[in-house]
Amino acid sequence: MSVTKIIEVSASSSKGLEDAVKHGLNKTAKTVKHIRGAWVNEIKVVTKDDGAIEEWRVNLRISFLVD
Repeated sequence: MSVTKIIEVSASSSKGLEDAVKHGLNKTAKTVKHIRGAWVNEIKVVTKDDGAIEEWRVNLRISFLVD
């Protein structure tokens, strides 16, 4: 039998949505072992005055196995 824990993480990137998700997962993997998946809860963009996207922001729920 296994137990899974879920934590919530916020991450951002000026490059794009996928990069923001990767950044959040990579940063979390430095201190959390056995990551099994993630849900993207929220997506937000920060824009410039002309409407151009300046930064992508995501809230992730990351699941991992508990030792």
